[in-house]
Amino acid sequence: MSSPIDPIPPEYDSPTGQRPAITGAAIPTLPRHDPYAAFRSRGFSFFTAGNLLSIVGRQMLAVAVEWEIYRRTHSATALGLVGLVFAIPIVGLSLPAGHLADRISRKQIILVAQIFSAITSALLALVSWQHLAIPNMSILNACNHGLAVIAGVFEHHQTSFHFDDASIPLIYLLLFLGAAARTFSWAARSSFFPTLVPRDAFANAVTWNNSVFQIGSVVGPAISGFVVAHIGFPIVYIIDAFAAFSFFLLILPIPRAPQVGQRADRNAWRSLAAGIKFVFSKNVILATITLDLFAVLLGGATALLPIFADQILHCGPIGLGWMRAAPAVGAFATALGIAYFPPMRQAGKALLWCVAGFGIATIIFGLSKALWLSLLMLFLAGGFDSVSVIIRGSIVQLVTPDEMRGRVSAVNNIFIGTSNEFGALESGLTAALFGPVVSVVGGGIGTILAVLGAAWKWPEIRKIGALDKTLG
Repeated sequence: MSSPIDPIPPEYDSPTGQRPAITGAAIPTLPRHDPYAAFRSRGFSFFTAGNLLSIVGRQMLAVAVEWEIYRRTHSATALGLVGLVFAIPIVGLSLPAGHLADRISRKQIILVAQIFSAITSALLALVSWQHLAIPNMSILNACNHGLAVIAGVFEHHQTSFHFDDASIPLIYLLLFLGAAARTFSWAARSSFFPTLVPRDAFANAVTWNNSVFQIGSVVGPAISGFVVAHIGFPIVYIIDAFAAFSFFLLILPIPRAPQVGQRADRNAWRSLAAGIKFVFSKNVILATITLDLFAVLLGGATALLPIFADQILHCGPIGLGWMRAAPAVGAFATALGIAYFPPMRQAGKALLWCVAGFGIATIIFGLSKALWLSLLMLFLAGGFDSVSVIIRGSIVQLVTPDEMRGRVSAVNNIFIGTSNEFGALESGLTAALFGPVVSVVGGGIGTILAVLGAAWKWPEIRKIGALDKTLG
């Protein structure tokens, strides 16, 4: 029996117009994740290239100046005072810098700050090169005497430290002036780069911005250790001056973005108060930056790396360079992975776990006597810290309206910037009193306690979800 429906020959294809229409709900195509979304903006690409050069130079300078000061003083207190010199401008100038960033062109502030930074680095090179020819003026001798008295309070148990080089007070002065320039630049940069990308690409921009910082933090210390060991300190400072000027040149072609802040309150004190009030009214911002503050304040071991390189691991300036680079290698690898994977959906829980991991890695580093283990722990600490930086940076900028970004970035800088610098001071002074191992291990334990305290005080941290445009 024949079939009721004749089969259609395989070579026959029905005309398009006679084909039955497809009915029913269409399945939407999920948008493809673009790991390079931020770089579709030409302005962001220029900014990132300049920022990378600037960071490389600054990280080179940080390694060189720490090693130079320690080699000329053999004082843990002297290393701690480097942190204090950096912290004072941050505390005193961050709020005015944030107000200025909301009132005038952020691009203009960055340009002026980079020129000033280049000049201070060039002068630092001159002081380092001619340090033996600097006359023993009474004011320099008085400064060295005061530094020796301060060191004697914390290092009375040992007498190997000395403050007899006339260049030491001048180095501190130039570091202070450079830190003042960077304070204004930081407030302007933090509120400038969000205007270069669409809001949907902002978390991606924060991730790449952090990645660039980590790349610079890898390349800078590694190059600096080699240059210091084979050429000398002044060349490092000259390279930093050229890097700062290169950032100036790359910022020039970026068009100036309109700023809503130009219509903001012209009264400086009311403007600053509004920025502080905004931060304290947003628990999600306050909680994340407070957690980061105490984690870095207590758990940072960076300031003591010259002592570990010299007295514990015996690896010299090249080893110091790799130790300074190891956290950045871990941070960059982590940030690169975050950029390629879709945005995290449980950012709050990830933040708490990563800060706790940072504390554990710090403890193991403090107890380590092997260079490979120390480098591994610094690598892991950098990876954990990278997640914290990306989450905090995304939250602060996404929740903050553009007209307040300068002031909120300034408040954030006081929290985070001073935690790094006062953390260096705390590490140096506790190392002078109790030794470097106790200082680092105690700081790691304090970081873990800070995580527990933040999770208890602000339970909403655990509820932070995706870092995208839904965050408000």
